[in-house]
Amino acid sequence: MPTTPFLNMFGRSPIRPLEEHMSKVCSCVEKLKPFFDAVLKENWLDVEAQQKIIAQLEHEADDIKREIRSHLPNSLFMTVSRSDLLDLLNVQDRLANKAKDIAGVVFGRKMIFPPPITLKFMEFLNRAIEAAKQANVAIHELDELMESSFSGVEVKMMDDMVAALSKIENDTDEQQIHLRQTLFELESTLPPVNVMFLYKIIEWTGELADQAREVGDRLQILVAR
Repeated sequence: MPTTPFLNMFGRSPIRPLEEHMSKVCSCVEKLKPFFDAVLKENWLDVEAQQKIIAQLEHEADDIKREIRSHLPNSLFMTVSRSDLLDLLNVQDRLANKAKDIAGVVFGRKMIFPPPITLKFMEFLNRAIEAAKQANVAIHELDELMESSFSGVEVKMMDDMVAALSKIENDTDEQQIHLRQTLFELESTLPPVNVMFLYKIIEWTGELADQAREVGDRLQILVAR
């Protein structure tokens, strides 16, 4: 649970709780790296431990989300609307949910990744994690942006961060295409059910970057209104 009383946080800024939520979400996504390091080593005890950490972080993010929904004032007397902030919260939440889903399925099935795709997959995963980290940086600039009354310099800085986020997401799209091609070439050597779940994990990992980019899109909507 958050250590700072939420009513006090909202008294300072309605953005601070969203920043705390996004930090927790980002931590959850980042834990996929040690999780998959253990998966590729087939160290299932470590995989289980990492999966539990991811699930706990997702649970903590849910706690913050519920507090925000309960305490976000109906009238903020600000240039951003309550509904826009809640939409942003929902997009952030989907990132943590997806990380938990990925870890749950991979551990639950004790999935084995064929050697020809492991390097490409880890590069793909790392880039998706970078997208979440970039979204977290952008969220933490929003409070300062609002304090500046959306000045030109601050808006330009936000636009640049969102552009960098879009670039990362485009990179993951390309990586996903190459991963699928490599897996397609291996299909005949693998059990069909395994292939199906490998495609699913590749898809969900790509969705991490998609959701991170969506955070950036929501931020631009906040700034534009």
